[in-house]
Amino acid sequence: MKFALVNPAWDFHGSIYFGCQEPHYPLELLFAFDQIHATGDEPFLIDAQSDKLDIEEVKQRIEKIKPDFLVIPTAPSYLFWRCPPPELRVPQQWFHALECGAIKVAIGPHASATPASTLRKLNCDVAFRGEPDQVLPKLAHEPWSQIDGCCWKSSEGQHMSPSLAVTDMRKLGALTFENYRVEAHSHRHHVFNDEGGRGAELEFARGCPWACSFCNKTLFRNKYREREVDAVLQEVDRLIARGVTYIYFIDEIFGVGRNVQQLLEGLAERPVTIGLQTRVDLWTEESLDLLGRAHCISMECGVESITEEGRDELNKNCKLSTERLAELLIHARKRIPWVQANLILTPHDQRDQIRGWQEHLKAHGVWVSDPVPMFPFPGTPDYLRMFGAPDDYAWERAHQYYTGTFREKGYSDIQEAQPASIEELECTF
Repeated sequence: MKFALVNPAWDFHGSIYFGCQEPHYPLELLFAFDQIHATGDEPFLIDAQSDKLDIEEVKQRIEKIKPDFLVIPTAPSYLFWRCPPPELRVPQQWFHALECGAIKVAIGPHASATPASTLRKLNCDVAFRGEPDQVLPKLAHEPWSQIDGCCWKSSEGQHMSPSLAVTDMRKLGALTFENYRVEAHSHRHHVFNDEGGRGAELEFARGCPWACSFCNKTLFRNKYREREVDAVLQEVDRLIARGVTYIYFIDEIFGVGRNVQQLLEGLAERPVTIGLQTRVDLWTEESLDLLGRAHCISMECGVESITEEGRDELNKNCKLSTERLAELLIHARKRIPWVQANLILTPHDQRDQIRGWQEHLKAHGVWVSDPVPMFPFPGTPDYLRMFGAPDDYAWERAHQYYTGTFREKGYSDIQEAQPASIEELECTF
């Protein structure tokens, strides 16, 4: 059986999407490729965003492949499944244009949170809830009713899986990248200088042991799991051999597990710099020193609120004081060229106090974001608290709440000033 794994050429015009718009490695498709190949089936990977292919060019490739399954994600890269474009405009366009008689399979946060509306909007056959890496190959060999997370429609109606697919990260071997144009990827995620070089993204661990109210990871990538350190270092070596000089780890929360020290010690021996996102309260001065020796040049830390009350309301479960968080951020900046602290709007933080904290940290070289409004992604604790379980109208409801609440107050500075509604963005054919 043939699987066409397609990463679309993403377009975010009119969207409230606030993730990075540059191309990133489609790791979910790269891992699935290897899992499909291991079963004896034929996977084909097409990254239209990185390779700058339009729909017509991809359509011509699909016609030559004649796949049995056409797989398209609903968000760009695992890195941004937690803050996806709420609308399904791009996968709608691509599923429609690439119609070839193959079974159409949607993966991603929309399929995870609202599989029924995803099947309907995309006019696809299957929508997977959870992580697709290891379950996609099963579509060709097992009854769909026995596959975790598999939702599908048939002449008898829609079949919704109550379960989520969860990947055994220890069984994800080292990617070879033989099927990927590493050399076409120049973006260095979350690096803001002009040094240049070739960037890449990798994954050491997946999931997070905390349950912050705003975090959109519950229905996919939830439970914390690590990969084998040797497998990750193999990937690093393969990328270095192909000219990569910087690697960004897309982990939800880099620095949690028992094997992080072993990974950092291995990275310290290699000619590559790294970036990551984390919580600064996971670190000590000693572990930050090791992070510096591992050539970390970009560290993004979720602080969220400068008050303990604000962090408690967001369910951060942070045991450190604001003063101690500042000390660690300042120490990190002595070892790492770019250290960033992110803040979220909460009613407990006063603007003058925020400004004072920002100025104190910026005086020590730490960049602190202005507090940003958070979108209540369907499936997050915030969404459940406000609206209950996600239904077929969940994304529209969240979008209307977000734009209605923050249109006057202001969105993040990296978002569209006048976003369109989901109804305007999504296509009808």
